[in-house]
Amino acid sequence: MAPTSAPAIEVRNLTKTYRDANALDGVSLALEENRIYGLLGRNGAGKTTLMSILAGQGYPTGGQVLIHGRNPYENDSTLARICFIRESQRYPDDFSPHQAFKAAALFFANWDQELAERLIEDFNLPTRRRIKKLSRGQLSAVGVIIGMAARAEVTVFDEPYLGLDAVARQIFYDRLVEDYALHPRTIVLSSHLIDEIANLLEHVVVIDKGRILLDEDADTLRGSAVAVTGNQDKVASFIDGYRVLHRDSLGSLASVTIQARLGATQRAMAAEIGLELSPVPLQQLVVRTTMSAQAEPHGDHYQEALK
Repeated sequence: MAPTSAPAIEVRNLTKTYRDANALDGVSLALEENRIYGLLGRNGAGKTTLMSILAGQGYPTGGQVLIHGRNPYENDSTLARICFIRESQRYPDDFSPHQAFKAAALFFANWDQELAERLIEDFNLPTRRRIKKLSRGQLSAVGVIIGMAARAEVTVFDEPYLGLDAVARQIFYDRLVEDYALHPRTIVLSSHLIDEIANLLEHVVVIDKGRILLDEDADTLRGSAVAVTGNQDKVASFIDGYRVLHRDSLGSLASVTIQARLGATQRAMAAEIGLELSPVPLQQLVVRTTMSAQAEPHGDHYQEALK
């Protein structure tokens, strides 16, 4: 059997402490080459801290990060293989987008000017205007264009597209998928707009309070939870033995989200007793998993229940 290639990104027992608070608490991950990852979680969960360390822009308190087998911190050859674009991306005050793109083209060996120009047109970006005079949406477009046209082997987007309107965000998603199909690389997307990016993701990582709650293939997660709605007593009987992620009730009615893959027999049984079964979108799954973990801080992680 041929040996498998090393992960593009390895994170081993990573910790980051600010004064007496743990921003990261024993994080371990292995992100493979040429996949699109979603790094999801609440504000303050540790996402930006983790991405900054991955991109060599921060140093951990403990543990190790390897990008293609090498520590990225103060390592120019490794940093040249990483593009990290964040929402609050900073540029020199007197720069224009044109100058920012010229600088990026010098730094990133895989820079594609033709793609950059196509994206400039897509986003209707005024490239000669000073960056500090741009609107929030136009500033977001600058970051998105650099992140895509760089075609870095490891590309990390920390929600730079939040400033884009809905149409521009869809353009970004469409262009990203198109270019990724032609030029695969390891892409990490962080976003609160989970439903918008759900179909892009091949793997999902959920972090909360500096710890990993979920680390699963997107296909494994799809269909891994179901909402059961109907008479409280019938719902309670039907869900007995399943792991409960969330409960809602109103009068005699209940809606309970359970971790389960229901087969034809269970679905027929639910229909026979008048219960409604509905799939749980990824965004709801992330929300319910996070809330469940907070309610049971010492309980099993969700991925352990999937096994």
